[in-house]
Amino acid sequence: MMRTIRDTSLISVATALTLALAMSITPAHAQTAADAALDMANMLDGAGGGVSGAALLAALENAAEAGQPMAMWQLGTMYENGEGVAKDPAKAFGYFAQIANEHADAAPRGVESDIVAQSFVKVGDYYKEGLPDAGIPADAERSHALLLHAATYFGDADAQYRVGLLYLNADELGVNPLQSARWFSLAARKGHCPAQAQLGRLLFNGVEGIEAQPIEGLMWLNLAQQRCTGTADAAWINDLINQANSIATPEQQGEATKLATSIAPQFAGF
Repeated sequence: MMRTIRDTSLISVATALTLALAMSITPAHAQTAADAALDMANMLDGAGGGVSGAALLAALENAAEAGQPMAMWQLGTMYENGEGVAKDPAKAFGYFAQIANEHADAAPRGVESDIVAQSFVKVGDYYKEGLPDAGIPADAERSHALLLHAATYFGDADAQYRVGLLYLNADELGVNPLQSARWFSLAARKGHCPAQAQLGRLLFNGVEGIEAQPIEGLMWLNLAQQRCTGTADAAWINDLINQANSIATPEQQGEATKLATSIAPQFAGF
């Protein structure tokens, strides 16, 4: 897989960032390594650290060359989104692929496991669509394999949710509601609100192999609605819960609300 690194002479800035990343200096409010990478960039950028955009980019490149996954991740997201640099999917792919290649067997509950898992997800996304500029053809089988590694070995909630969706699509992994519910359940119990909504829908309606469980289904839908408020997923989740409530009895709605209220604190840290 492609690796894109640019040399720089800004040794002092680069060394400071490399050491900070190597020592895992994570701001108190950062919950994941991906958050820490962004916080580190924000801290060094502009007035916060007196470092120019060019110096920050150079420092990140030096840290990435030194093998720091957080720096590679930050560079990948910058090039993917065109933040501070010209948008370049090929370079973004290179950094995410480098993380996945070099850390595929990293500790699944390690400090940077979220970055590694999400890098597998991102590389899988690139293989799904193909990336001609980087010589990457569309390869659904490889895309699935990368996603499954993130979902199984790393237990990444977003990857597990995506696998659940693949089992609802005949053109992906084939329609298998039981497998879909299993993967949604794994992600839902980690606080992933779209997975909670999809699990709630399956349980509320019932499908082949899954008996309808309207109270538990509504419980998950209620949790999803609460947790996804203000996100891009809020609209379709609201549609699901409105549809379910139009069918459920007042007693079922009341029981579901009580259950959702009782277990909501379990997800407060997610």
